[in-house]
Amino acid sequence: MLIALRSWLKLNTPADDPLHEYKRTGQDHFLEQAIDEYSHDIFHFISSQSNRVLADDICQKTWLNVVEKRHTYHQQSTPKAWLFCIARNALIDELRKTKRIVQLDETTLIAAQSDNTDVNALRQAMITLPFLQREALMLQLEGFSLQEISQITHHNQETIKTRLRYAKQYLKANMETTDG
Repeated sequence: MLIALRSWLKLNTPADDPLHEYKRTGQDHFLEQAIDEYSHDIFHFISSQSNRVLADDICQKTWLNVVEKRHTYHQQSTPKAWLFCIARNALIDELRKTKRIVQLDETTLIAAQSDNTDVNALRQAMITLPFLQREALMLQLEGFSLQEISQITHHNQETIKTRLRYAKQYLKANMETTDG
């Protein structure tokens, strides 16, 4: 009885790193905890790089990849960074497959969905950023450090800094021309 009670209490206690616990035990409730914790952030990031329909598909593929590749998770990276890396790779694969992106620096277009002219202008400016610059900027806006962005994109930190600088310069110049 005591052992059953202890195991029941342990199952309902949230894990600090649900992906590590899922890798270790294979228990679905750790996967569910990870989905609850990270799915909104993944969807937001992917929808900023594509559209809502594709973002839904990529989010599902991301979680399927987690189930298939749980053994590849290492605690050296944060769970969120590992998940974003999987989602990013799935998005790039899908864009290549549908020929919406041929090279990584080609611009991917999405439709702006706002009535606010300043927000609309900013979204339009972000849409016209090259894919890699927009990706780095969106990852930074998600709260990732340069080192984490570097791990997710598999590019060195100096390259990430350069992409962020160019993206911010472009957005600033573009917003100044729409204001003036």
